[in-house]
Amino acid sequence: MVTTTLAPRVLAVRKIPNIAPSLVDALGLRPSHAAIGFLTVDQDDPTYVAVDDATKKAEVDVVFTRTFYRDSARSILGSPAAETLVIIAGDRLGEVEAGMDATLTYLESRISYRSADDEGRSPYLAHLVAQTGSYLSERAGIERGQALGYLKATPLEAVFGLDQALKAADVQVGEWIEPPTPTNMGGALVTGTEADCRAACEAFEAAVKSVCADPVRY
Repeated sequence: MVTTTLAPRVLAVRKIPNIAPSLVDALGLRPSHAAIGFLTVDQDDPTYVAVDDATKKAEVDVVFTRTFYRDSARSILGSPAAETLVIIAGDRLGEVEAGMDATLTYLESRISYRSADDEGRSPYLAHLVAQTGSYLSERAGIERGQALGYLKATPLEAVFGLDQALKAADVQVGEWIEPPTPTNMGGALVTGTEADCRAACEAFEAAVKSVCADPVRY
């Protein structure tokens, strides 16, 4: 079966070295936070994994993440609409810049959605995070530095794939991402050893592909 890579696209990036006091309050920042960096991307989950990597490469906190409702086929002023906004904060501008660099590098080279068909209509994410940073650790309820499988697909495929992943490996559900999400997906963050999380990702991917290959058989 043909598998298509759906690379994430970074749409805008900015930093603020001296945050307006009212924005500090609105974002719930610590008094020591001296700068923020933020970006919009056309894929949410790869961005969340990438910004988690930033917390491992720099002294930053993830202070805001949000997935937007959107139609991926629709354009606004000729450009794809953003699917997510993330904001990181740090006590020094240099740390924020390092965190943004790490996020962009991860998005450019280490993660993307894939599709189980060649037209991009069966998107899924089955990504192994060998060692979590602070953001994904908090979401999954695990200690920082543990392994995690990030599993996401369209609703039926997500539920079926998660069942297969849980049966194929000794992993637990750290976060259930109930369908439909704002982008009409579903999935879970699963936790366990690195080997088990890898096996869970492989089983999830195989299950998604099996549905795409023969969707109405039960």
